[in-house]
Amino acid sequence: MKKGILAFLWILIIFFSYKIYDSINGPIEFNEIKNKRYAQVINKLKLIRKAQIAHKDVKGVFSDNFDSLIKFIDTGIFTLIEKRDSSYLEYDRVYRIDMLREIIVIDTLGTVNVKDSLFKGNEEYKRMAFLPVEGVEDSVFKIKSMIIDKNGYKVPVFEVKVSKNIVLYDQNKDLLKQENETISVDGVNGPDIILGSLSNVSTNGNWPTIFDATN
Repeated sequence: MKKGILAFLWILIIFFSYKIYDSINGPIEFNEIKNKRYAQVINKLKLIRKAQIAHKDVKGVFSDNFDSLIKFIDTGIFTLIEKRDSSYLEYDRVYRIDMLREIIVIDTLGTVNVKDSLFKGNEEYKRMAFLPVEGVEDSVFKIKSMIIDKNGYKVPVFEVKVSKNIVLYDQNKDLLKQENETISVDGVNGPDIILGSLSNVSTNGNWPTIFDATN
């Protein structure tokens, strides 16, 4: 009887010791995995941002799908220009003084491929739609673009995002729930990792600057 009680007590000790260890170490491991995966995802979003900005510079709008964005990189052309200030002073007969006539001359210097300019032989952009996280490599970012009205001006905007539930698919559900409710200056706020905005003119992400310092 004593041996049975002693064995039972040892089982309880081991069980509660594990629970204490897990309650302390679990969040630490979760944060390590989270930060590693967030960095991978954010670096891919920065690549998408580079491509989207180039797309807008050439076409005037952002792309609303990855197929057209990748095709643009493969075939798009930047026109290289030089702006020269050719302003001069001219006598004004009305005011009877020399007045500045502002003239900007734009010279076309040539062209360069978007692919060569942005990626210099790196083919990584061809998989920009897919998550760079092991286990969910076939999952893709959601991408949208539109034209919004800002103070009477029509402005192109875009948004690319992915759910934290996908990025952290195999992690503790309670810790993941807490992460989805994050509201902090040093955290990724909300349930998604987001680049850009469909309501504001922005090409920034909702991640803290610590992730920008690594790239």
